[in-house]
Amino acid sequence: MARDFRFGFGLHAARRLSAVQDWARKAEDLGYDVLHVPDHLGAPAPFPTLTAAAAATERLHLGTFVLNAGFYKAALLARDVAELRDLSAGRFELGLGAGYVREEFEAAEIPFPTARERVDHLRHVVEYVGEHLPDVPMLLAGNGDRLLTIAAERAAIIGLTGGDPAGADGDPLAERIAFIRNTAGQRFDELELNIAITAMPIDDSGVPDLSITRRFLPELSDEQLLRTPGVLSGSTDEIAETVRGYRDTYGVSYIIVQQPHAEAFAKVIAELR
Repeated sequence: MARDFRFGFGLHAARRLSAVQDWARKAEDLGYDVLHVPDHLGAPAPFPTLTAAAAATERLHLGTFVLNAGFYKAALLARDVAELRDLSAGRFELGLGAGYVREEFEAAEIPFPTARERVDHLRHVVEYVGEHLPDVPMLLAGNGDRLLTIAAERAAIIGLTGGDPAGADGDPLAERIAFIRNTAGQRFDELELNIAITAMPIDDSGVPDLSITRRFLPELSDEQLLRTPGVLSGSTDEIAETVRGYRDTYGVSYIIVQQPHAEAFAKVIAELR
């Protein structure tokens, strides 16, 4: 049986308590299941922001998409996760990634490890939190074999972040999911698969604003960006059909959009429920 859809959006720009709580209430009203905060220097701090959102809501889950594991010691992170789990009455979902922005490590005065070292540290953090807080769902986001292996073995939710466009040369999303399936074995049917949307239309033009996507995939042309899983185009009905296709074709049932897309994508949610 197909999983029920879940929908979230990432809160990137809300500094005042009133703004955070207004957005959290709006998320519930618009039909979202999860409010996410990212983990970048210059963006809102994840744990206080999500604590404020939890205080203003009753149903909404709170998540990180995603914490840079390299910024955290496992025991200290587990302490904060446990506190937010309790303050939100069990609504917190921990999203983790290996970290990738050298400039942010440097700004935080943390040496920038190699890719292997970053993934090794992620594994340590995941294992520690999983042992000490087994009731907190973990989302791991990434694209490489080593990270997806950890996710297939340990996570409840896997965020598929690869930016390669589908086309005549193949279907990178299908390949990554096949890798997860083979690695997870019998666990695969328990996993929730996620895609984060970085561009979609917010008016009646059907044309997405690719500015966010370009920041993550500067090497791709606009035509290639439009063929990546994280970009949605077309009318509300056409986008709803694309999202149904993600679930029917790939098993992806958890979709996250960005704060500027929240109201436009709410119309898609209404079509899908």
